[in-house]
Amino acid sequence: MAPATAGYFRRLTRRLTEDLEQLDAEEMAETSQASGAQRACDCSRGEEVTMLGRLRSVEACPKSGNASIEAEFFDGTEQVKLVWIGRRRIPGIEPGKTLLVRGRVGDRGGQKVIFNPYYELRGES
Repeated sequence: MAPATAGYFRRLTRRLTEDLEQLDAEEMAETSQASGAQRACDCSRGEEVTMLGRLRSVEACPKSGNASIEAEFFDGTEQVKLVWIGRRRIPGIEPGKTLLVRGRVGDRGGQKVIFNPYYELRGES
């Protein structure tokens, strides 16, 4: 068997037997890195960052006067909470969407968070 063919079968076998979530995380991390975006795991509090990742979940929090939307953003390396304050709904912000986000990293309860990030929709997943 030629080396190229052996490599193909090795990759195919890996893709068929590995955990899908792990493969998705690796693919997202590679895409993010190829775009020149920063990795969430390398970002720290106070930094201005640009990251590429996917929304895993989106939740509207319509507390009387303090409406907000919270989304779980994942770039393949680490999760970051995105919070839009004063919004009840944002068209296009839904689970599965890929976003390029920019903002300053903060900390809320030990978790990385970006409040009112600038974002660009990048496509379906």
